[in-house]
Amino acid sequence: MSENTDGTPPSAAPAGGGPRPEPIRFFGTTWVSHDHGYGLRRAGVAVGSLAAAAAGCLVLRFAYQGLAIADVGGFVNILVVAMFAICSAIAFRRTWEGYARRPDPTAEAQLRSLKAIGFVGSLLAYFFRSLTEAPGEKLLRGEYEQAVTQYERRRTARTGNPAARRKAPGRRSR
Repeated sequence: MSENTDGTPPSAAPAGGGPRPEPIRFFGTTWVSHDHGYGLRRAGVAVGSLAAAAAGCLVLRFAYQGLAIADVGGFVNILVVAMFAICSAIAFRRTWEGYARRPDPTAEAQLRSLKAIGFVGSLLAYFFRSLTEAPGEKLLRGEYEQAVTQYERRRTARTGNPAARRKAPGRRSR
């Protein structure tokens, strides 16, 4: 049995061609049928993203303690805390919205640095989404099912011998 590039088996490879599901990071194409350890992967992703968010908060705490040791002043401390809080909130919201609809690539490129600063928010959004589904699964499932429906409609519309089709009633051939 062959495997995808991320090590997951091709669980939803169509037999006669047709659309292929888009793989999701850490899940491959297991999100289509919820097979090959999908539940364990979801649990692992949830635990991993929460642990990464906790580690990120610990690093931010050390950075804040460094500012306190440097005695930069209350105003700078407030600015740093506000910056990380606002960037984390924006990163959470943008990441969460990205699971419901495809984000605009230019807007994502412009907000890349903001999302990097607010990485804790992105990790928390990933954690909360992985509690219910693979992050981005709902969006990709809708796109995949629509593609399969269109493929089936195109495939069945052109079957049969066109010469054997019945002629319309009331028309005579000359």
